[in-house]
Amino acid sequence: MNILLTSAGRRSYLVNYFKEALQGQGMIHASNSVWSPALEVADKAVITPLIYDESYIEFVMNYCLLNNISVVIPLFDIDLPILSGAKNDFEKKGIKILVSDLHVTQICNDKWETYKFLSNHGFFIPQTFLSLRDCLDSISLGKISFPVMIKPRWGMGSIGINVAENRRELEILYKKTTKEINKSYLKYESAAAVKAAIVIQEKLFGQEYGLDIINDLNKNYIVTLVKRKLAMRSGETDSAITEYNPTLMNVGEKISKRLGHVLNLDVDCICLGDNKPYVIELNCRFGGHYPFSHIAGVNLPKAIVKWIAGEVVNKDYFDIEYGVTGFKEMVIKKKKLISDVRG
Repeated sequence: MNILLTSAGRRSYLVNYFKEALQGQGMIHASNSVWSPALEVADKAVITPLIYDESYIEFVMNYCLLNNISVVIPLFDIDLPILSGAKNDFEKKGIKILVSDLHVTQICNDKWETYKFLSNHGFFIPQTFLSLRDCLDSISLGKISFPVMIKPRWGMGSIGINVAENRRELEILYKKTTKEINKSYLKYESAAAVKAAIVIQEKLFGQEYGLDIINDLNKNYIVTLVKRKLAMRSGETDSAITEYNPTLMNVGEKISKRLGHVLNLDVDCICLGDNKPYVIELNCRFGGHYPFSHIAGVNLPKAIVKWIAGEVVNKDYFDIEYGVTGFKEMVIKKKKLISDVRG
């Protein structure tokens, strides 16, 4: 079994997790649009065209056929809808793309659609506005108060996220976020609604959590893994501790059954002083806090390998040890020459 992890970026740990899961019974390939750390540790790596390039899907498919790859797992938000939309074409060639259905990827990638989905299904979520005027009207009516978060509607990481403490800052930073979207790859998805490409959200103060909500390949709910965040860096969890939290586990199960995602759903939550859980963000992929589940005993990559092979997955693969604290570290590597491994 050969597996391709697309848009692998800096996720060297995931490449290693999957290599361990295969136990030498196949190769782990990694792709990215530029050379990156994850490509260094893969069994084989390739530089692809940009995701929005017209040749991207054809390139990935040809690479899979050339290298006898039977499974593709996308790891980056903007990769998800592109590959989800091509699932049927890949399956005709005997290649499985392990990604949620297109409408699920669109709900997760679009913060306004996320807000509507969560609101419609009764989850707590920060009040969210699609226009500057609507937000200002709510503030003037006393429905919310400063500070507020300004975010790209189709956003990833910390790009374009700003916090406004007053009206003047809100108006200035709204324009700043617009410029940051236009200068980054966020401009591609934002092109779907150029004049409504930003959301404004009330800022909540409470304990931040990360959830891994695990479904199987057929969207059946398995488990929710809870991590209390201890430190953040550039929008990604830097340190966290695994926690037994029935309230958030229940939230995870409800989201799973209403959304119907495939495999991992990475979810950010904030619990306020009364322990009321607010859902902040949904990402239908391996997220930045999955490693904290893995080091505490969970092994989703191994479960995926067994599911693909049609084998029974032992529930022990999802047993997590509570109270385990994890930290990410920076590793510096030297490389003199980077060759283009295209094709």
